[in-house]
Amino acid sequence: QVQLVESGGGLVQPGGSLKLSCAASEPTGERYTISWFRHTPGKEREFVARVTGSGRDTSYAASVKGRFTVSRDNAKTTVYLQMNSLKPEDTAVYYCAAGGWGDQANNYDYWGQGTQVTVSS
Repeated sequence: QVQLVESGGGLVQPGGSLKLSCAASEPTGERYTISWFRHTPGKEREFVARVTGSGRDTSYAASVKGRFTVSRDNAKTTVYLQMNSLKPEDTAVYYCAAGGWGDQANNYDYWGQGTQVTVSS
């Protein structure tokens, strides 16, 4: 069972940038697609971005496409989410997830504890 730990959240002004990290407890290599989701109170967890095990293929939600970039460093067992041009509506707890597929949170078996991102002036 892989354990995931997110870091890098914080408070940023609109238009600013943050880079989130998701560190895995074991080499993920080709084994796991890693996805990022976000959650705000009263809403379902929302798919944000996904990177395949090889790192060659990525997918993004329409709301973040062109602003966010997901990447992975398998040597460091870490997946990153670079977030640029942040908007107040990006405020949420961000989670990384593994052991699943697609855009539905219920499809994933392993989750980190989440990291808070707040976009506010």
